[in-house]
Amino acid sequence: MDKILVLDFGSQYSHLICRRIREFSVYAELVPFDIGSDEIKRHDPRGIVLSGGPSSVYDSAAPRPDGGVFDSGLPLLGICYGHQLIVDRFGGRVKRANKEYGSSALSIDDDADLLSGVGGSVRAWMSHGDEAEEIPDGFKVIGHTDSSKAAAIAMRDRPVYGIQFHPEVAHTERGSEILENFVVKICKARQDWTMEGFIESAVEKISKIDGGVLCGVSGGIDSTVAALLIHRAVGDRLKCVFVDNGLLRHGERGEIEAMFRDNFGVDFSTVDAADEFLGRLGGVTDPEKKRKVVGEEFVRVFSEFAKKNGPFAWLAQGTLYPDVIESGVSKGPASVIKSHHNVGGLPDWLNLDVLEPLRELYKDEVRRIAGLLGVPERLLKRHPFPGPGLAVRIMGEVTREKLQIARTAGQIVEDEIAKAGLYDKVWQAYAAVGDDRAVGVVGDERRYGNVVIVRAVDSIDAMTADWTRLPHELLERISNRITNEIEDVTWVTYAISSKPPSTIEPQ
Repeated sequence: MDKILVLDFGSQYSHLICRRIREFSVYAELVPFDIGSDEIKRHDPRGIVLSGGPSSVYDSAAPRPDGGVFDSGLPLLGICYGHQLIVDRFGGRVKRANKEYGSSALSIDDDADLLSGVGGSVRAWMSHGDEAEEIPDGFKVIGHTDSSKAAAIAMRDRPVYGIQFHPEVAHTERGSEILENFVVKICKARQDWTMEGFIESAVEKISKIDGGVLCGVSGGIDSTVAALLIHRAVGDRLKCVFVDNGLLRHGERGEIEAMFRDNFGVDFSTVDAADEFLGRLGGVTDPEKKRKVVGEEFVRVFSEFAKKNGPFAWLAQGTLYPDVIESGVSKGPASVIKSHHNVGGLPDWLNLDVLEPLRELYKDEVRRIAGLLGVPERLLKRHPFPGPGLAVRIMGEVTREKLQIARTAGQIVEDEIAKAGLYDKVWQAYAAVGDDRAVGVVGDERRYGNVVIVRAVDSIDAMTADWTRLPHELLERISNRITNEIEDVTWVTYAISSKPPSTIEPQ
């Protein structure tokens, strides 16, 4: 199948470029920025995208691609730092500028090729501290903003383009169309990447492994799809285990056990380890340390289960692309946003090989695979829930009191959103609690109680998200129920920060 290579220079959006391209049924693969010319030829791509990144091209240690990338004759698209690399490589000049972060009005100067059909002006997402002061000879400006006179450039006689903004993020209007223009019209890539093909390929690869497979399932869509794919490939060599870590949503354990018992013909067991997890989390307040503690405890439980019920050669997980990029273990020089319990939280003493069949996929792709595998509608529409559970929705130390508040308040949030007919329209909604306290009045008495944070976001892939504009009347009902039904809560707030700059979960 046709392929687009995305060279990773460390942007947190690098994987998102791949995901956007895959929306057009074209396979995109993220590769190291310094991939050699021979390796590029082996991939035989239809085009190359240079991602953004935190570096400056004029720094001596700035990451640069192999010179063969520019001499390959393949269509090139540079985004942000990639744009600056193109300017620098072909003889232009890049300078430090006032940092531009956020939405800017992009005026289209030339609507041929890359910006075809976009219109006269769109909102574009900027995130940079450098800009092109002089564009190279042989290039022309095809788009500009008030702050960036060369926000989009094109080579006159070759399919080489540079754009200062990020078309891959949802905040850029018509961004997907810009990428599609490059991938389909300019690179002429065939649109033959499908989830049906992925299932066939994944099952074929997994069927070749030896030994038993232990799959940790959470009841979420990622681990469930991973389990079903592996079961299709290895049959009864797979055993699934669900760990009740005491950090679950209201009624979660019973719902998960019923789902696997009634819908999937896999070997399934439950381990009750709530006391162990809560004991390990005692006194831990740092967000990263909490995630790593949860990750280590999961693997300890899995290892003990494997010793008693094995032998197993593999530990399977539902790791996705966003987990990998945010944990800082991708192929490029990205920084860590936060460790995921199934990626950065795995300890060195793990004595099972790790099997991650979904590691190269995004959430929306996994949902499509789930539908093809016959996963029940209820699970398909269920809001995502973090692997470390309520531990990341509790700021400060995880205590049983704060767990009860987060669990009950979260159930109220989901109940009220469902009653309003909005559950399937909201990507994720929950309640969080920390150590902040505020004075309230209950009857004729003053009460010093906890502050609950309500969070609801809209997203497609979890890489970016926008806060949901819930009706004020709905927020009022949620607040009233939380303060009336949970004795220790006096204030309810609503989080209105999008990702970026925030993350979806508070920790």
